[in-house]
Amino acid sequence: MPQSQSQSQPQPQPQPLRILLSEPSSREHRTAIDEAMNGLPWQPVVVPETGDSRGIDADVAFVSRDVTGLSTKHEILPPTQRFYTAMLEAPSLRWTHVHSAGADRAVFGQLRLRGVTVTTSSGANAGVVAQTALAGLLALARHFPQLLDAQREQRWAPLIGTGLPRDLQGQTATIVGWGPIGQQIGAVLRLFGMSVAVVRQRAAPAGDGFETVTFDTLREVLPRTDWLILACPLTDRTRGLVDGAALRQLPPGARLVNVARGEVVDEPALIEALRAGRLAGAYLDVFAHEPLPAGSALWSLPNVIATPHSAGFSDGNAARVVDIFLANLRRWMAGQPLRNVVG
Repeated sequence: MPQSQSQSQPQPQPQPLRILLSEPSSREHRTAIDEAMNGLPWQPVVVPETGDSRGIDADVAFVSRDVTGLSTKHEILPPTQRFYTAMLEAPSLRWTHVHSAGADRAVFGQLRLRGVTVTTSSGANAGVVAQTALAGLLALARHFPQLLDAQREQRWAPLIGTGLPRDLQGQTATIVGWGPIGQQIGAVLRLFGMSVAVVRQRAAPAGDGFETVTFDTLREVLPRTDWLILACPLTDRTRGLVDGAALRQLPPGARLVNVARGEVVDEPALIEALRAGRLAGAYLDVFAHEPLPAGSALWSLPNVIATPHSAGFSDGNAARVVDIFLANLRRWMAGQPLRNVVG
């Protein structure tokens, strides 16, 4: 018997999902993306190395570390800008995943205003950042800056003659931000015998043994804070949270650790407090402008350890970021809510 009209007509094939990503990501992760797509078609979209990236269209974008490279959110190099332009100009873009734990670069705000969903890789480098923050804290606690100065001068200067470091046991650390990074830092500091206060957006208890306050009541704990540790995202609420008044409320000998964002701190007020000795020291991985200008006093202050926004770098991060992206890609294709959505 002849087939019915509905049986004889070919079924429409699904359109390939267009994924904007770097050429290395397209090459290295093609098989893994194939598996995440579970047999459904997809098409890599790669930004040209030179020229105008407008006119490119994609449904999804994956911003891997090699896309941002040495660009910062303040100084964007041409290859990064071409990728950003492609995202901003892609009319079909609906979702962008970024390699970092934060999405405070201007481009992601612009995408969100367009209705594009932005997700982060929060948690991928949490352990590494926590370890770096603790390394900075321990270096300051054990007076490593002055010991390293003496080493460079080939000068024998044991601490018994220059002021004994305080025991960490019994000191109080206030951790601003209670995400994966802050939680790991807090757990280790408790092992050191320190008291830990947690500053978070809501007043819900952070856990047994952790005093909990909100951003609005931060000032209540500052007068007894020996270590102020910043591990929070940059938001309208946290921008400028640690201003001159907050720094003046810290007790003499207090120190600051910042692995959050430079804009959380009033940098001129911080420099003034360090110069005056009201703040005994600081470990800073982030700054109000990056790269840190050559003329900044933070390069040369003897009580400062400054690193170039590198707290989260390690050789295992890239694989963890890809895993988070692929897990979200599966959820995207299944119509399920994405994780780590920027609110």
